[in-house]
Order: sequence, then structure tokens, then C-alpha cells
Amino acid sequence: MSSDAAGSLYLLPNSLGDTPPEAVIPARALHRARSLDYFIAENPKSARAFLKRVGSGRALRDVLVQRLDHNTPPGEVAALLGPVLLGRDAGLLSEAGLPAIADPGAPLVRLAHENGLRVVPLSGPSSILLALSASGLEGQRFAFHGYLPIERTALASALKDLERQSARLRQTQIFIETPYRNDRTLSTMLRALGPRTLLCIATDLTLESETVRTRTVAAWRTQSLQLKGRPTVFLLLAE
Repeated sequence: MSSDAAGSLYLLPNSLGDTPPEAVIPARALHRARSLDYFIAENPKSARAFLKRVGSGRALRDVLVQRLDHNTPPGEVAALLGPVLLGRDAGLLSEAGLPAIADPGAPLVRLAHENGLRVVPLSGPSSILLALSASGLEGQRFAFHGYLPIERTALASALKDLERQSARLRQTQIFIETPYRNDRTLSTMLRALGPRTLLCIATDLTLESETVRTRTVAAWRTQSLQLKGRPTVFLLLAE
């Protein structure tokens, strides 16, 4: 267990693109980001770019940024909390908007709880929740599945499983894809899903190019849409 002198772990929201941080991140979160000198981030390079944009109150050369990504060995995660146990506050930054949601920060947060550390979540943009809110689909019952299989046959099978689960539970199914595979994934969806299933495509959330549209699969089949390279969240609800 930690002592009373231990620091806190702040879960800091990140912007989802080049939108000015002040436009999408609350002042309290920005103030905390500017005050810290220790960060744990999925991508240290982009974390430093974020701190530069928000105007860190410290010279960036004096700010320590440690990497925590999907390749971090489990045995090294605990070491990232060492400075916090000794009294240094830390900020956790994610590439996905909010830490520990669709990113590798959850094990660190769990370890913080196990060590009795104070965990402070700060509000900001989450692409998953923004997409669900704007979709018009079932918001009481939903499930997030991360990335689906890459291979086309396996992807089609997974999509049909999600469609059946959605119909059975009246549940919105949410998933994401690497931007360069978006168009391939969409074409598989339009072949695999039933024509009456509702499909929301939420792209470039919080950016000037943001689009969120919900249509039936049958209606989407008549559209020409290019998503390659654009961060996108997919949501489906079987009717």
C-alpha cells in the first residue's frame, strides 16, 4: 500500500487530431497537464507534441515521458508507478482520447488501485462515446469490441456474430479499425450485414472534417464513401 506522501495518477484527455486543445478539453484538465513534469504515454513523441500545444508550464526538456504501449512487458508496468509511490504526480496520456479506454493504460490504472494510489479521471473527448452519442442508436445497452479480425472471412463471421448479438440483446455494437483498412472493412460490412441493420459511421470526430451518419445497410450500399486514412468508429444495431 502507498503512504500518505504518495502522488496521484491523473488520467488526462488528449485531443483526437489537430483541433486546438482548448476547443475540446476542459480548462481543469489543461491546467493539470501544464503543471505536471512526469507523464506515462502510449506514444512519447505525440505526447510531447500535445504538451507543446497546450503550453506546458515547464521546459519540455525537464519533463519526463515514459512509454506504455501494447508492447510494454507486464513486468515493466509497475516500475512506471515508482515515482508516484515516492510522491511525484503523474499524467497518463492516450492516443485514443481518454486513457484506459481502447488503449493500453488499463493495467497501469489497476496497479495504481492495488497500490492504494489516488486515481483522478479528467473529462475530455472519447471517440467511442462521442460516436455513440451522435449515432442515435441504442445508448442504454452497448458493447465495445476494439478491433475485429483482419482476414475477410473471419471479419465477416465476426460481423454476423455481432449482428445476432445486437438483435438478441437490443445492443449497439461498437468497433474501430486501423484507418488504412477502413474501406476494406466497410465493404465487408456492406456484404455481410442484413439490409435493415442500422450502421453509423463516425469519422474525424472533433475535427473540421467530422462526419457522423446513420443509415441502414441497404442505404449505405447506394453510397460512395472513402474512409481511407481517416480515424473512424463503426456502430451497428440490428433492427
